[in-house]
Amino acid sequence: MKCENCTKKECSKKQKNDDSQSASVDALSSNDGFEEKNEFYALANAKILLSDCLACDNCMTSEEGARVFQQNQKELFRILNLNKKCDTSKHKVLAVSICPQSLPYFAAKFNLSVNDAARRLCGFLKSLGVHYVFDTTIAADFSILESQREFVQRYQRRNQEEHALPMFASACPGWIRYAERVLTNLVTSHICTAKSPQQIMGSLVKGYFARQQNLSPDKIFHVIVAPCYDKKLEALREDFYTALYNSQEVDCVLTSGEIVQIMEQKNVSMKDMAEVAVDSLFGEIKEGDVVRHDGKRSDGYLEHIFKHAAKELFGMDVKEITYKALKNKDFQEVTLEKDGETVLRFAAAYGFRNIQNLVLKLKKGKFLYHFVEVLACPGGCLNGKGQAQTEDGKPDKALLNQMEEVYAAIPVRLPETNVHVQKMYQDWLEGIDSRKAQETLHTKYSAVNQTASGLDIKW
Repeated sequence: MKCENCTKKECSKKQKNDDSQSASVDALSSNDGFEEKNEFYALANAKILLSDCLACDNCMTSEEGARVFQQNQKELFRILNLNKKCDTSKHKVLAVSICPQSLPYFAAKFNLSVNDAARRLCGFLKSLGVHYVFDTTIAADFSILESQREFVQRYQRRNQEEHALPMFASACPGWIRYAERVLTNLVTSHICTAKSPQQIMGSLVKGYFARQQNLSPDKIFHVIVAPCYDKKLEALREDFYTALYNSQEVDCVLTSGEIVQIMEQKNVSMKDMAEVAVDSLFGEIKEGDVVRHDGKRSDGYLEHIFKHAAKELFGMDVKEITYKALKNKDFQEVTLEKDGETVLRFAAAYGFRNIQNLVLKLKKGKFLYHFVEVLACPGGCLNGKGQAQTEDGKPDKALLNQMEEVYAAIPVRLPETNVHVQKMYQDWLEGIDSRKAQETLHTKYSAVNQTASGLDIKW
């Protein structure tokens, strides 16, 4: 039996029961030194169905599967309870970073403004014992800026390097997993090397913030609240691990829905929580009102890179972007015309059906696009399977519509205007084009050998 997105003829991980998964979790739980019951013992272990995991091409090893199942609410409360014990050598500074696409979910679900939702969510997390609550928008600023620069460089090298263009966005871990494990060399050299916002936030918290607080990175336990389950897989990547401190840049990922489960288990509502200002990475400074980037349901890589490239490459100021829907609303293109010639052609492809169509065009040599914003979830990040789902696992369309309205109403802030980012480039990263900036903000995506053809997919 296969799930809807499986790329294998036989899927060994889809079973009628999850006895083997439970055994893996139980085995891990019995060895983690945390056996006594506490007020959170009723929380369920993380269960990621293949229909939830968008990178479900049978690509998880048993070790990865076990580690993913550890990334649940119990892991958060294991740290919270360790912090209550007398042995301070085992205490951790607990930091939680919230993705911008998660906040509209909390706002819509609890009928709050997005700013109220951010502050009340912060209040709730701190009531549990979390020390710092951050907004990952600053990490997306870095990711977008680096992606903009990389696209311009690739465009300028397009006639010298075979794989310079097209460039594919790298922010979606479901897409990255699919590209590395299934599509392999056909695609990996075309993926932008800028880290995703999640992993840049990991570098900011365990690098910049740790240094500001005079903390060793391994003394910080960093949790991300995200819209989708694939973020859990991304956190386990070997290239996001610091051997010197035996520390992942992100220790645990919880979906928005898992946070709501904690609220339900504690029998509280966000409306009951005190409003607490969200922390910033810069000492006593607190975050102001919530801001977002261009883009209807994501961080807006397409819009920001398009406008930047139009200005840098062709001296054209693009104020508004006009999308042209192609086969469906999740497959749209944007073009830039100059002197009667199309000089830029970008596309947004959301959902695996549209991704597969693009890949087939690339294989046949009929690929016309310079850049594609690729997201595994139909509808974009707001429609991540870790939020806005009904009890039977289907999208809650009414709630999603509310979330889109909330997200669209959030003011846009251009990454270039964030003074903290510009200061960090100079003070922490030693300059925009420095070796440290490259090592901190970029990674490399490469093919992983698979036995099955990535294009042998029935849709």
